Amino acid sequence: MSTLSKDSLDSRKLIETLERLCLRIEDRFPAAGLLQAARNLLDVARETDQTIRWIERPNLPMRALSIAVIVLLLGGLAYSFGQLRLELQSLGLKGLVEFSEAALNELILLGAAIVFIVTFEARRKRQRVITAVNRLRAIAHVIDAHQLTKDPDGVTNVSTPTKHSPQRTMTAYELRRYLDYCSELQSLIGKIAFLYVQKFDDPIAADAVNSLETLTTGLSRKVWQKIMILRDVDRG
Repeated sequence: MSTLSKDSLDSRKLIETLERLCLRIEDRFPAAGLLQAARNLLDVARETDQTIRWIERPNLPMRALSIAVIVLLLGGLAYSFGQLRLELQSLGLKGLVEFSEAALNELILLGAAIVFIVTFEARRKRQRVITAVNRLRAIAHVIDAHQLTKDPDGVTNVSTPTKHSPQRTMTAYELRRYLDYCSELQSLIGKIAFLYVQKFDDPIAADAVNSLETLTTGLSRKVWQKIMILRDVDRG
């Protein structure tokens, strides 16, 4: 088990925080859809703990196989050049040009094959990260959908409900707590996503995580605008 430095996120701590948050939501809103969304996030967080261990662990059999294949490719290329070198003296100018073109094509194909083999492990891990980030993004949108109809105007008597308005059953305090939970969940989504690239230096995976963090920050900002309205009402 790797030792985390003081400036690293600990997946176990995040899972514990999320477990407590699920219990807090259940205590106040046991029938709310937000609770199921929080539990889904907890399931993903637990899977994340296993996934990041898989990402951090080097795939030694894959690396050994890659080295063996590269050695075979280089050996085959060396043998081919050795055979062709014996024929160089009998080649004219035209034959020499054709030989050079063929050799260049072989080198390009060999280089592409080596790059594919060398990056195979990283690409597998990158795809795993992107798949996980997409799951987290979906949960972020679900959580945001739960707060869309939670309008502070409903508890501040600023607006009069119509027959098609969402049912208003929460007090100002309950609504503020509900929105607090939404904001906390969005924050945790961003932190869980960061775990994937904390020790995996891949620019494409990092871009996916940064995009999700930008999304959750924006969604959380909308929630906090509602919370500030409720706090202003309480102070008034």
